[in-house]
Amino acid sequence: MTTYLTEAAQLIRSLLPPTAEPPGDDESLFLGYAVLMRAKGTRTTASDVHDAWTAWMLSRGSDHRSLVPFEQLSGEVQALDAAYVHAIHAAAERCAGDARRG
Repeated sequence: MTTYLTEAAQLIRSLLPPTAEPPGDDESLFLGYAVLMRAKGTRTTASDVHDAWTAWMLSRGSDHRSLVPFEQLSGEVQALDAAYVHAIHAAAERCAGDARRG
């Protein structure tokens, strides 16, 4: 994988609160979030994050609640994506600031 995506994945992970789910031990999920950040930046929504999570789960052959469309999840479950949306937004803003300074 390209270096800039690996760096973006690490940045997103570093901006998450320590209690965020899922545990940050699988680089491929965070690479998916890095691709999302590059594609949508601060326009990323909780539904986008859920879709990235679903794609990751499917790639691992896992069965999980993420296979349910985002709109059908309870508000409590939807709220779990908020930390990831915030981290992606913060990472996108930081990268945009770095690019302006560079």
